[in-house]
Amino acid sequence: MEQIIDKTKPILVTGASGYIANWIIKYLLEEGCTVHGTVRDLQNEKSVGPLNKIAESAPKGTLKLFKADLLDEGSFDEAIQGCEVVMHTASPFVVRGFKDAEQALIKPAVEGTRNVLEAANRTDSVKRVVLTSSVAAVFGDNADLKKNPRGIFNEEDWNFSSSLDHQPYSYSKFLAEKEAWKIHDAQSRWRLVTINPSMVGGPALTKYSHSTSIDTLRSLGNGKLWPGVPNMRLGWVDVRDVARAHVEAAFRSDAEGRHIVSNGEPSMLEVASILKQKFGNRYKFPLFELPKFIVKWFGRVMDPSAKPRFIEQNAGHPLKFDNSRSKARLGLQYHPLEQTFVDHFQQLIDDGLIR
Repeated sequence: MEQIIDKTKPILVTGASGYIANWIIKYLLEEGCTVHGTVRDLQNEKSVGPLNKIAESAPKGTLKLFKADLLDEGSFDEAIQGCEVVMHTASPFVVRGFKDAEQALIKPAVEGTRNVLEAANRTDSVKRVVLTSSVAAVFGDNADLKKNPRGIFNEEDWNFSSSLDHQPYSYSKFLAEKEAWKIHDAQSRWRLVTINPSMVGGPALTKYSHSTSIDTLRSLGNGKLWPGVPNMRLGWVDVRDVARAHVEAAFRSDAEGRHIVSNGEPSMLEVASILKQKFGNRYKFPLFELPKFIVKWFGRVMDPSAKPRFIEQNAGHPLKFDNSRSKARLGLQYHPLEQTFVDHFQQLIDDGLIR
């Protein structure tokens, strides 16, 4: 069913200071839109400074920043006023270093989604919600692919293998997206579109970006993973493609449902080889893949939170995503992954994050 969105109405982007959100806001401003961005602290220069820079370099659009917190009920009510489109990108992305997964991941992901969507329910102007979900809501471990009758993950799949004790980050994404669909299904005014990206790489619009993907690329170049890496495949996609997917999902009149946004599943060694081809021997890129038994032993030594079950279920297993719906329904044309990795690594060098 067609649904026309008025581009002159403001668009809410939650978690405006995030890696993906920065690019979404840049593209919206370039289209002349008014963006209502939420941040936790309007006085935090690390969050607000880069957003003001993005706004200054955009010729047409307008950015207005609002204070809002995922766990603060009603805190999105002011920012959402007059908006037809809500883009909910704010969610924790941490996979280690926390003591309590429930407090660090589950609560902000699920309650944050609920608070934003209940604000949408209270706001008559809202016609569409675009939710930043993840392929982590689609699958939990690479080994899950063995049970998949198609031999490839698509939008019909859900992650039923993660839990509070195993892959809690993935579990939080699954619970948050399920909560979003539950709230959507209980009303009939606004439409929900989800974007389910894999590991996101590519240049950030701020020096202060933190994410697991950035940590992974740094580890491949700073010697932390030298001389060998696990035989592990990850889905990867360019941040610019993820942001473009959100914009298309907001404005295309027939956009609906889930969209896997991913552009290939290289092994860690293949990623390192791409970087080595471009940057040569100046950096300590890994040279070979480690046998699984060494990864299990070595993993526990390097990172006490690395669990043998995670290694067992992911190292050495194939991985494959079907991205055809994102191309057909959102018109995505993906950046080559080589460009994603090289642009990203060059930025890490320029920002002094890799020496």
